[in-house]
Amino acid sequence: MEARNLKDNLRIVSHLNMSRVINLLKLYVSYKLSNLTGKAIVWGFPFALDYEPTTACNLRCPECPSGLRNFTRPTGMLAYNNFQQTINQVNKHCFYLMFYFQGEPFLNPSFLDMVSYAKTHNLYVATSTNAHFIDTNKAEQIIASGIDRLIISIDGLGQDTYQKYRVGGDYKKVIAGTKNIVNAKKLSKRGPHIIWQFIVFRHNEHQIKEVKALGKRLGVDEVRIKSAQLYNPDEKADWMPKNKKYSRYANSKAKLPNQCWRLWHASVVTWDGKVLPCCYDKDAQHTMGHLSNFGFKDIWTGKFYRAFRTSIKENRSQHEICRNCGEGQKVWR
Repeated sequence: MEARNLKDNLRIVSHLNMSRVINLLKLYVSYKLSNLTGKAIVWGFPFALDYEPTTACNLRCPECPSGLRNFTRPTGMLAYNNFQQTINQVNKHCFYLMFYFQGEPFLNPSFLDMVSYAKTHNLYVATSTNAHFIDTNKAEQIIASGIDRLIISIDGLGQDTYQKYRVGGDYKKVIAGTKNIVNAKKLSKRGPHIIWQFIVFRHNEHQIKEVKALGKRLGVDEVRIKSAQLYNPDEKADWMPKNKKYSRYANSKAKLPNQCWRLWHASVVTWDGKVLPCCYDKDAQHTMGHLSNFGFKDIWTGKFYRAFRTSIKENRSQHEICRNCGEGQKVWR
């Protein structure tokens, strides 16, 4: 493991305290016990939370519900006070916040204020961005917020390759945004672990080696190579890389195991307060409860969550979101 990646992992661990460690152990033991017994046994509460700042996005990516503007659920912006209320409920057991689900986080004007609030509760905070809004001033604000991890989507080198998937995007803005945050981090001598995330498609798979080299030259901490999640089966052939090593659908006929660690350690909250079991449920088809009606712990232990976990133990492949899941797959670096 590279030193910078080790430093990031140690930063995550530094957000643990005794109550969070005990909760984590409860989750892990109950998960293993569930796999042994075939029953959905859950002790503890999730230590990771995906929270959606907004569904809005400036790009039109063709394999993204936000980019396609085809959500069946409401679209909008997370309100600061709703975020506060949720963090106040979960911070005793939760220490990892992925402050992203759908949309471009920096379109929410309160985004960095909410990051700062999460940091006052000792949460490790990560987000994902297309980097179009990271000018020099915003880069300084990002550093000041205390955010721990910044994932920048690159998905292609050069405008022609980049815009094939990142429709409406400007490759030069991504490079400029990357340079701005790297420079701000150098000047402040602190800042987030910066990741370039490269989703592999047929049209960009020849650039994997090049994107790693460029990321290193620009000073990002990590270049992460990721398989693509595709929605339209008829279009998979157009997007899937020729090298099956980089496709999560290469072994699509393989039987899904009736277990899912994600359902034990993590949860998702949409901008308007719906609690979902998984980040693959983009359209909130499996809403476990709503934070305007119930507390988070009541939803986590409630009948809908219990029923969904039981269905996973019985037959995970019955759920479309599970059939399109990359959990347990290799992440290429």
